[in-house]
Amino acid sequence: MSPLYDAALALLRGLRQTGAEPTALAQMLAAIVRDQPDHAAARIARAHCLWNAGDTDGAIAEYRQAAARRPDDAAAAALLGIALVRADVNAHGPGLAEGRALLSDVVRWAPAIADARLWLGVAQGQLGDCEAALATLDALLPVLPEEVNLHMTRAHALLTLGRLGEGWPEFAWRWRRGQALAARMPDDPLCRPDPGAWRGRTVLLYAEQGHGDTLQCLRYTALVRDAGALVVLEVPPGMARLARALPGVDVVVAGEAPPEHDIAVPLFHLPWAFDTRLDTIPRRIPYLYPDPGDVARWRSRLAGLPGLRVGLVWAGDPRPEHPGAHQIDRRRSVGLAALAPLAAIRGVVFVSLQKGAGAVQAADPPHGMVLHDWSGELHDFAETAALMTALDLIISVDSAPAHLAGALGRPVWLLNRFDSCWRWLADRDDSPWYPTLRQFRQTAPGDWAGVVNRLAAALGEQARRDRAS
Repeated sequence: MSPLYDAALALLRGLRQTGAEPTALAQMLAAIVRDQPDHAAARIARAHCLWNAGDTDGAIAEYRQAAARRPDDAAAAALLGIALVRADVNAHGPGLAEGRALLSDVVRWAPAIADARLWLGVAQGQLGDCEAALATLDALLPVLPEEVNLHMTRAHALLTLGRLGEGWPEFAWRWRRGQALAARMPDDPLCRPDPGAWRGRTVLLYAEQGHGDTLQCLRYTALVRDAGALVVLEVPPGMARLARALPGVDVVVAGEAPPEHDIAVPLFHLPWAFDTRLDTIPRRIPYLYPDPGDVARWRSRLAGLPGLRVGLVWAGDPRPEHPGAHQIDRRRSVGLAALAPLAAIRGVVFVSLQKGAGAVQAADPPHGMVLHDWSGELHDFAETAALMTALDLIISVDSAPAHLAGALGRPVWLLNRFDSCWRWLADRDDSPWYPTLRQFRQTAPGDWAGVVNRLAAALGEQARRDRAS
């Protein structure tokens, strides 16, 4: 990046020859900094060690000191800006905005620092300025043609803007970042699958991401069968019973080795394979079907509940073992207590559809809320789908149940965070993926109160219409 950065790396290489661990290296470098406060290379090397040891705050403090002591060094400012963005890219904290402002100055000052341009584009994309992110990254693409973060940030910006045809090839770069099922990585993950080559062959379609992503892509199985393939579908175990009712699927496997097949295609390559644009998203809704007997059983149980019957999902999967996903879940989950304004609406009863760690909140609903909790009986997605079919409306955060309700063609209201996932697009309160879905978006980061107030007003109107009918 610069002579300063090279000097920091050289210093680290020399100290690493002692065999010291990152924490011990940081202590050695701290001694150098105490003796020579203006030794910027030592500060940057120490910041690098602290970062690797998990002390993000300590690393940023050292980067700040290095930048403050070398105000005319663009590389020092760039390192601070990059650290700020990297630290808050998942948490969506204040460092993102500070890092973007700092990197914007660096790029004007020293446009040759490619990493500063890259992380400026990442910050712009994370802050919702997709057009600016694309302008930054498109200009950088010839310089860093193999940079995964560049391609993935471009993918999210393009998809968010509804430019799906351009976005899918970029989204394929997720495989260069590493996937949970990387052992079954496509032979050439950056090559678009060709449905024309599937006729008369056995095609394995396999889940590669979260449950919501899988549910979203199950709409494509009928198109794969229409291409002349024998379809083998691999899904998580909890989805197997529901998947077996899919049109166009010959074999469903869940938790066991798939049978012999000619071609393996990850599910989220299917929108690319079929050249999906906003106006060609498969809208054969519903495309998932619960067992009629299960639906009848739930309808019988709900028959005595008066008024509008509304299912609630207030939290996603926290995934504490994945820090990035955990931070995102903290922003997408609202918590049952935040839905207290819904308790004041006449003519509505609520049913918990919440699973996972958040389900315990159902035992202590907001004052005045009538909340029925049969979540312990929802042992798989098929059972949840049957209960959803017996309800009048589903209200959910951005988690798998929202996708399930949309795939069933059930009315679903999505509580959506400010830094929305790309699939919900920009500046929309509907969804071309799910015609029965309505979005209630945060207008500022963390502003669930505004979302819930608008939701309560809409639900009150819905309840009044239901009573009048």
